[in-house]
This record gives sequence, C-alpha cells and structure tokens, in this order.
Amino acid sequence: MKKQSISSVILGAAFLMATSAVGPGFLTQTTVFTKQLLASFGFVILLSVVLDVFAQLNIWRVLTVSGKRGQDVANETIPASGYVLSALIAFGGLVFNIGNIAGCGLGLNAIFGLPVEYGAAISALAAITIFLVKEAGKAMDVFVKVLGVVMIGLIAYVVYASNPPLIEAMHRTVIPEQINALAIVTLVGGTVGGYITFAGAHRLIDAGVTGTESLKEVNRGALTGICLTAIIRFFLFLAALGVITMGLTIDDANPPASVFQNAAGTVGLRIFGVVMWAAAITSVVGAAFTSVSFMKTLNKRIEAKTNLTIVAFIVLSTAIFLIVGRPVKILVWAGTLNGFILPVGLALILLASRRVSIMGEYRHPLWLQIAGWLVVLIMAGFSIVTLWGSV
Repeated sequence: MKKQSISSVILGAAFLMATSAVGPGFLTQTTVFTKQLLASFGFVILLSVVLDVFAQLNIWRVLTVSGKRGQDVANETIPASGYVLSALIAFGGLVFNIGNIAGCGLGLNAIFGLPVEYGAAISALAAITIFLVKEAGKAMDVFVKVLGVVMIGLIAYVVYASNPPLIEAMHRTVIPEQINALAIVTLVGGTVGGYITFAGAHRLIDAGVTGTESLKEVNRGALTGICLTAIIRFFLFLAALGVITMGLTIDDANPPASVFQNAAGTVGLRIFGVVMWAAAITSVVGAAFTSVSFMKTLNKRIEAKTNLTIVAFIVLSTAIFLIVGRPVKILVWAGTLNGFILPVGLALILLASRRVSIMGEYRHPLWLQIAGWLVVLIMAGFSIVTLWGSV
C-alpha cells in the first residue's frame, strides 16, 4: 500500500471511530450531563479522554500487530470468549443503531420538517447505498471524513453564538465541584465502549494495515480519533453551558435541539438538524460495519456476504425503531451499556497482548499494559457503583 493510501486509510479509520462515537446518544448524553453538572462536566470529559487514549492505544496496537479481529484474539486467549464478546458488542451495536436511526429522522425533521419515520427510512436507504457500491471501504472513509468536518465546523459556530463562560469551564475541568460515576461510565461507554473501541482497528485490518511496521501510523490514527471526539464533545459541552448560563431552558424532550435553538434561533435549529443527521448517519454506518465485523469470522456465510449482512443489520435497526419508537432514555442507556462492555473487551485484549502465539516477536509496552489494566479497574469500579445505585 502506498504512503498516501496508508495515510488516507488511517485518517478514515480515525474518523470512523470518532463519528461512530458522535451519534445522537453522544449529543443527548453531553447535553443532559452538562445540565446536571454544569461546568464540572468538563472534568468528566477530561477524565474520559485520558481513559479513551489508553483503551484505544492498547486495542488498536494489539489487533493491528496481530492482524486479527477482536473476537478472534479473544477466542485464542480464552476459548469461546470471542463468541461472548461478539454477542455483547452486536447487541450493544444494535441498541445504539436504533437510536442512530431515530437521530437521522430527527435531523431531517429539523431541517426539512419531514415526519421522523420518513426521515429515518430515507437515511437508512442512504446508509445502505454505501455498502452496495463496489469499493464500500473507500466510500465509507470519504463519507465519514466529510460529515465529520461539517459537524466540527457547525458546532464551533454554535459555541461562538452561545458565548460560554470559558474561564469557569477551564477551572472546573481541572478542579470539579462534583464527580458523577454514572456520567463517567456513560461518557466513556459512549466514546470507546462496545463496538466503538474496535471500529477503527477493524477498518485498518480490513484495509491490510497490519504488523509492527504500521505501528507509527496506527498510533497516529488512534490519537487522531480520540482528539476529534474530544473536540466535538468539548464544543458541545461549551455550547450547552453557554445556553444554561444565559438562563435559558433546555427541553428534556430533546435536549441538544434546544441548545442549538436557544443559542442561534431558527438558524440554530437548522444547524442542529444537520449536525444530528450527520452524527446519526455516520454512526449508523460505523455501528453496522463494526458489529458485523465481529460476526463474520465466526460464521463463513456472514463472511462471504459481509456487505449484505451489514445491509440486513441496518434494515433490522430501522424496523425496530419504526415499531418501538425513540425514547431519549435509550440513547443515554446505550452509552451506559457499552461502558459495561469496555472493561470486558479491554481485559481480553490485554491478556492477549502477552501471548507469543498471538503477538509473535512483538512485545507490548509495559506502561501501556499497566495503563490499560487501570482503565479496566476504573471502568469496572464505576460500572459496579452505577449498577448498585440503580438497584
């Protein structure tokens, strides 16, 4: 693969991971927790970024060096664990995708006034089209890059319009007034939990970017993806904080929409529609691609018909949404669910990192292993606290 091609694939993988994380749930979670924690939510974002970096670097490096997908590495580490991991991630991806499809409908409703159900169906067809073209991988890379840049630009404008208290936000990002375990579990789960953690690495494996010779590019891709996600999260947090500081009300029925509308009026509502649709449609693509990538090496029929299986996954997500509907709670709950999956998946990858049969002559850095196990312990601890508090 040529240098330029590798760079393009790496950037595409970074955007795939970032835009997979930035879905309707991401927008809703960020707004809901900013309303609850105010400027202290900045600390939760900062902590989630640190945890994200260590989780991603471990998973991207181990998988790309071995050249094997997450479920295969897991199975070789602990027999049958790959099947369990695949089931957890496929289920989490499906739950997320129902919310993603709903977000597509909400986005087109805000832009054009289309009924949410019609907007969802049209968007599902658009996502399906990507996987019906001859070079679906390249089409997916271009798609997520373009919409990722659009999202960053539009949210930056809303931050400017809302005029948030930047000094207070910076202060509380470092010294918070309160810390919320549920917010941390949900945020990390919505950023690198479940299928999201593996999205970029699986894309690189599909493109043939594997082996120790690719480690430099792999590191760059993982860090770029985390940075993109962090930028969007901080921008959205600042926009919501600015609206709250102005004394305006955030509507619990559609929290992110009210932030954009309060900050920039009717134009803001249209911008929300574009951002919501872009966030949702790219997440539909990322969730479907990664969830199916966990199933295809476990079943030869799925592997032979990968793109058609992805199409079926999108159709199923859309059908469930059209039948069940779109409660805001499911978008927050999906991130929490994926937060529980993260310590399981990361622990399996860390165990695999020490196996010569999987990693060959490569020696995974000790500092990364230690940092990875700290993430596992922290996320497992916060998950238990969250579960205990909900009982």
